[in-house]
Amino acid sequence: MPETLLLVQMGAALIAFGAFAGILAGMLGVGGGIVLVPGFVYVFETLGYGGDDLMQMCLATSLATIIVTSARSVLTHHKRGAVAWSILRTWAPGIMVGAILGVLVVAELRSSTLQIMFGGLALTVGLYLALGRSDWRLGAQMPEGLARAAVSPVIGFLSVLLGIGGGSFGVPLMTLHGVAIHRAVATAAGFGVLIAVPSVIAFLFVPLDPAVRPPFTIGAVNLIAFGVVIAMTLITAPLGARMAHGMNPVPLRRVFAVFLIFVALNMLRKVLMT
Repeated sequence: MPETLLLVQMGAALIAFGAFAGILAGMLGVGGGIVLVPGFVYVFETLGYGGDDLMQMCLATSLATIIVTSARSVLTHHKRGAVAWSILRTWAPGIMVGAILGVLVVAELRSSTLQIMFGGLALTVGLYLALGRSDWRLGAQMPEGLARAAVSPVIGFLSVLLGIGGGSFGVPLMTLHGVAIHRAVATAAGFGVLIAVPSVIAFLFVPLDPAVRPPFTIGAVNLIAFGVVIAMTLITAPLGARMAHGMNPVPLRRVFAVFLIFVALNMLRKVLMT
């Protein structure tokens, strides 16, 4: 049983990760899970819960928090009239199918493999945030027909592999197709709900080894980490959404990009050197 002081320290770390993740989800639309997943890895490993199922638990618990964070964020944005509901309706089926496929793949992979995949994808997102320009365009409008049918499941699938909402992939996709940044951030919060709800339901039925999972874990979702993080994100996600409408997020995106690249490289280093 972990010592009381260690549990207090881990609780404080979860509070900090949750607060930061909520602000990012509301303000930048990059998906708070990018912060939460490596945070959960650190917390659970420090408490002595590791093994081949570690990343499954971290991804599932992160996605569970995103249900609440993204729902709260999209409601806040909706009050400002910023959500493109037509995009959400037409992209929902493919995103949800991709999310379910992501869970099926995650459930069969080792934790080390998932950490390598997370590190590689997070590094890609970080480089885009650091180097991407607001005037880049792939088209004048969002993909439709067969293009939408092909792209939408990829968003859901990759987001589950990262344990994130749809912001990290949805915001670039929308801005590259002419959607205004504030509207893209608001709509990406809806992507997060579409990804997290079906994937978390599926993760509740993913069996983990009882000998290496923390108490109060159902399927692959740890309820303690979920509760602590949600307590913070309920406060900070609306704050982040309000900040998104009142400031230029570009400088903060650059700083976060450097942080994300460091986190991704550190995770890759730890996995590849063990």
